[in-house]
Amino acid sequence: MGKLSASILAADLAHLADEVERVEAHADVIHVDVMDGHFVPPLTIGPVVVASLRPHTRRILHGHLMVEAPAALFDELAQAGMDVVSFHVEAVEDPAPVIEKARGSGMGVGLTVSPETPIEVVFPHLEAVDDVMVMSVHPGWAGQAFIPEAFPKLEAVRAELERRGLSVDVEVDGGVKLDNARRCVEAGANVLVAASAIFGAEDPAAAARELKAIVEAA
Repeated sequence: MGKLSASILAADLAHLADEVERVEAHADVIHVDVMDGHFVPPLTIGPVVVASLRPHTRRILHGHLMVEAPAALFDELAQAGMDVVSFHVEAVEDPAPVIEKARGSGMGVGLTVSPETPIEVVFPHLEAVDDVMVMSVHPGWAGQAFIPEAFPKLEAVRAELERRGLSVDVEVDGGVKLDNARRCVEAGANVLVAASAIFGAEDPAAAARELKAIVEAA
C-alpha cells in the first residue's frame, strides 16, 4: 500500500501544528528528523517537540534518528508519543538488540541506510523490522539533490522482501520530488518521504496531494 510521509524538516517550526494540519489530509505519516549534532552536523528536535505536536495530529509520527546512540532516546520518544523509530545501521555495532529495545519501548522500528552503505546489511534483520529506509541524499540537510544510486538499493531490498514473503515498508528519503517519485515507486518504494517538495512548495497541500496520487497509483 502506497503511503506519503511528510517530513517536517522543511516545515516552519514556529507554526508546526498549522503546517502539519495543512498536509495531513494527504499525508499518511508525519516524518520527524531527530539529529544530535554528532552523527550528523545539524542539531534538530527531540522528545519535547514530539510531545508538543502529538495532540495536534492523529497521523503516525515516525522518527528518523540520525544520532550516535539511538537506543538512549527510545523511552523518551515513546513517552512523547512517537509511533515508529528508524535508526541508522551505521550508528550501531549490532542492530538486533537496538531493534529489541525499540520494541520494548512500545514503538514500531525500522532500519535506515545511508548512501555509502550497501543495502545488504539490513537483510539479516528484515524479519524483525517494520520498514527499511533508503537514504537518497546524505543524512542531515533538507533540499539536497536525489542520488540515483538509491534506485538499485530500492530494487534489491524489495526483491529480497518479496522472495521471503515479508510485508515490510520500503521508504525512500531525500530529494523526492514530483519528477522522480514515480521512478522511486517503480523501483520498490511504497513510502515516499518528502520535505521541501511539500513544505517548500507554494501550496503544500496541493504538493502533498500530487505526491500521494503518484504513490497510490503505482
